[in-house]
Amino acid sequence: MFDAMDSGGMEAVGEAVTGAAAARVVEPSTGEVQEGREGACLNCGTPLAGPYCHACGQPAHVHRTVAAWWHDLAHGVLHFEGKVWRTLPLLAWRPGELTRRYIEGERARFVSPLALFLFSVFLMFAAMGSLGGGFNPDTSGVERGLGEQVRAEEAALGRIEAERSAALAAHRPTADIDRRLEEAREELSLVRTMRDRGLVRGSGIRVSDDVPEWIAQGIRKASANPSLMIYKLQSNGYKFSWALIPLSVPFLWLLFLHRRRYRRHYKAYDHLVFVTYSIAFMSLALVGIVLLRAVGVKGAPLAFLIFALPPAHIYRQLRGAYRLSRPSAAWRTVALLFFATCALSLFMLLLAASIAH
Repeated sequence: MFDAMDSGGMEAVGEAVTGAAAARVVEPSTGEVQEGREGACLNCGTPLAGPYCHACGQPAHVHRTVAAWWHDLAHGVLHFEGKVWRTLPLLAWRPGELTRRYIEGERARFVSPLALFLFSVFLMFAAMGSLGGGFNPDTSGVERGLGEQVRAEEAALGRIEAERSAALAAHRPTADIDRRLEEAREELSLVRTMRDRGLVRGSGIRVSDDVPEWIAQGIRKASANPSLMIYKLQSNGYKFSWALIPLSVPFLWLLFLHRRRYRRHYKAYDHLVFVTYSIAFMSLALVGIVLLRAVGVKGAPLAFLIFALPPAHIYRQLRGAYRLSRPSAAWRTVALLFFATCALSLFMLLLAASIAH
């Protein structure tokens, strides 16, 4: 049975579960009632006075059963202590209200922006890695294989191993060599995997001399082997997805720079909450689009969702979070869509350059 399972699907499930675990690390637990237990806390030894330890917060009653383990897994992925069922409807239909209520201090009722962001981004990359999502290049009729690149990576690995052996013989430190050796092994493993799957071989493009070399190198590698770059983006993009938040916040801040009232009332934290909830929704929306594609939905319905959902959601979130009039929210929506495109383009460029290195 396990031989028939697709490794990409298993990786995708793992990423989703990892995302849920990461989200629970930053999400405070509230409101869960469990059976009390007399005596001392099993974690810190503090005398108990209720269903939770007042010193460390651990539940008084713990379970050591397989059923309890699966319950914790399901709870971590789906529940967020039940707050997700109060958060997602508002995020989808009244995102501005959710943003404003969270900013103004109503925290315990909702999943925090960062926790929801972590889970949604992991889920998005898991869905794309498992189901595609329209980002897999067509390799039909195109030359396949990565034999030359595999041989080059093997040669590079051999040189680093020889360098390490010489350093050991001369009793020199090998920490930097060990780091490069590990990177070379990971790169060789990745290229071998992609050779076995079959990739498009690009012809390369000329990069202007005005482009910084660390960016130009990434562009050249991406053009020489676009399929490998896409695979790397899908496999490693979630690790860098947090960078979308600091890239986006300055653009949102610019939208209110000319109005003193907004500059005085709304802080950088408020914009962070807005951006983080917005990216979380867009990630979940992309998951939905990928699932619709997987079940055969195409054409006009899918195109409508792709092009109409983001501006509609941004408009509602802007209007509700900042209490804007309709015209004010409308022009800021257009501007923010443009800024979001700039931020996403910059993010993809930096991501491609970092992965290429």
